[in-house]
Amino acid sequence: MAPTFIITVDTEGDHVWARRQQVTTRNAAWLPAFQELVQRYSFRPTWLLNWEMALDPACVEFLRDMLARDAGEVGLHLHAWDTPPLESLTDDDTQHHPFLGEYPEPLMRNRLDRLAGVLEDTFQRPLRSHRAGRWALDGRTVRWLREHGFKADCSVCPGIDWRSTMGNPRGTGGPDYRRAPYEPYFLDEQDITRPASQSAPDALLEVPMTIRPPRWPWARTIFESYSKRHSWLRPNGRNGAALRECVSDAVAAGRKHLLFMLHSSELMPGGSPTFPTTDSIARLNDDLAALFAYAQSRGCRGRTLGEFAAEWRTLVKQTV
Repeated sequence: MAPTFIITVDTEGDHVWARRQQVTTRNAAWLPAFQELVQRYSFRPTWLLNWEMALDPACVEFLRDMLARDAGEVGLHLHAWDTPPLESLTDDDTQHHPFLGEYPEPLMRNRLDRLAGVLEDTFQRPLRSHRAGRWALDGRTVRWLREHGFKADCSVCPGIDWRSTMGNPRGTGGPDYRRAPYEPYFLDEQDITRPASQSAPDALLEVPMTIRPPRWPWARTIFESYSKRHSWLRPNGRNGAALRECVSDAVAAGRKHLLFMLHSSELMPGGSPTFPTTDSIARLNDDLAALFAYAQSRGCRGRTLGEFAAEWRTLVKQTV
């Protein structure tokens, strides 16, 4: 059976990489076109929202309509540095972008409570899916997600070591995912790179990012912690062929899922450093259409992250 093709969008403000004090949300105007493109190939996106997009009227209107048509899912994506209650960890959180797990646990939980509450009130349905800001998942966040009924996370990046990527400059950097599984697994709160017992009824399913390591064994050894040597199922304007190769390799290897991601701001010219111009957005759209058409032609079926998690649980019960 071909893999399930899961499309995730980190739905956040414009050009967050610039670390501006005031974040705009103009990219909300580009979301419907991407939704239409995805639907053309019978896929179902999971829109993972942060604070500013949860409050943006255009984004909210679009997603309410999308949910009313049952054409996708809304999930949680928290940026710790600008989600209330605002209490600084560093001399300038906007510049440093601390990881959520670096904050004291009461403040961490308060921020998760606040954003989740806004999203559930706005869209009138429970949240089931999550991705950590800056990919920085930790056991405390996993515990909160499990306690609040979440079913799936998609933060883990197999083969990638984020420890050289700093949040708090006095911290120890991001998580080390080099030993994490490439296939879905239930998260162990004590070690999120290790599968937990599958018998726990409320265990959180990790659906890892699709990342292909370097093909040659010597390259894997040398570059295992260097993310640019890995092929992500994530467009960058120059990797259209590599995206399709990820699909081909996953189908050939009998993988259970393919997890695609991009940022909502990458859909807008100038919304990211990756796609600064109208021409670069046009090339992105060509790459996306080719990728989605190829995935469809190889038999990949579309599911949201929450739908995939529900199906995975059913499969596990049947095989126990």
